[in-house]
Amino acid sequence: MTDFGGRRQKAVKVKTAKGRTTSSKKWLQRQLNDPYVHEAKRQGWRSRAAFKLADLNERFKIVKKGARVLDLGAAPGGWTQVAAEKGAKVVAVDILEMAPVAGAEILQLDFLDSAAPETIRAALGGPVDVVLSDMAAPTTGHGATDHIRTVGLAEAALAFAIEVLAPGGAFVCKVFQGGAEKEMLAILKRRFAQVRHAKPPASRKESPETYLVAQGFRDAP
Repeated sequence: MTDFGGRRQKAVKVKTAKGRTTSSKKWLQRQLNDPYVHEAKRQGWRSRAAFKLADLNERFKIVKKGARVLDLGAAPGGWTQVAAEKGAKVVAVDILEMAPVAGAEILQLDFLDSAAPETIRAALGGPVDVVLSDMAAPTTGHGATDHIRTVGLAEAALAFAIEVLAPGGAFVCKVFQGGAEKEMLAILKRRFAQVRHAKPPASRKESPETYLVAQGFRDAP
């Protein structure tokens, strides 16, 4: 196995332990042998997901210096770190507690709360230029169920983005392939000038996840 720098990385095998399920053993072994996990630790990113946003941003120029960026469901903070490093003014929102990130303001709140839009605009100092969402519902192991639940989160994030985005703004979110996002795509195409699907290299090949990148927000449909 080869890591980012071309160095050989010896594969790690996980021994069976009392109380560890087969699925947890597979997850742990995958983590231990994932080059993106190792590289994230080496570079100081909080999660391997940081590489996903970095790739999307390189391709689509989503986050720019001085942009007002909202990261929904931000914990543990990998995407927040990337956006802050780009020189954006970042507000990270999560219902869970999250450790501070240099260059970002963290709000522990439910973005579905009725007071959330006003709180977030106040923290950012105006309308939002970019809304990011890497949220996914906890997996059940049943593909169709996982897809529907994650699309539900994406739809909630989109509804919120429409409420807070400035004209010309961008929206990026994770969905699982499966077809249930058709209605969401129809809304995106009405409200944004460009809508693209993208799967960053850091997304595992076996994962059904993909990302929707919508740019050029229209204030009215």
